[in-house]
Amino acid sequence: MNELATNYWREFWGKEDLPQSVDAGQFGDDPDYLAELVLNGTKTATCYGAIFYELEKKRIPQPGDYSIILDSTDCPLAIIQLTRVDVVPMNEVTEAFAIAEGDGSYKNWYDIHKRYFYEKSHEVGIEFQETMNLVCQTFELIDVKAQSKRRGEKE
Repeated sequence: MNELATNYWREFWGKEDLPQSVDAGQFGDDPDYLAELVLNGTKTATCYGAIFYELEKKRIPQPGDYSIILDSTDCPLAIIQLTRVDVVPMNEVTEAFAIAEGDGSYKNWYDIHKRYFYEKSHEVGIEFQETMNLVCQTFELIDVKAQSKRRGEKE
């Protein structure tokens, strides 16, 4: 977690000690657009390939975990908390979950995620499969960083 995200979390949390269940990151390959979908309430879910957690030596998120949403410049925008986590084969993700990801339709979600995970798989030298397990996470927006504090602006 970068310094801006750590400071934002400490301000929100009100304590020095950070729980292990908080991280910070960007969404997908268009983080500013996807973050805006979170901020306007359209996006309430996200997913990532289970194999990538393993390869990156990261623990699989659990309900109750917090995440700080970062924009494309790594500035914190908001805090979310996971309410549900399911491991589901990509080709069995429900339409309701796909819509909650903010992609508008199941077909659009599937096309976007197939391309993304195909590219991601090839980056790490594995073969993409439409049956790959996805860690499907549903979340709620907990806090939005004040506009004046975004991108390091002074109040």
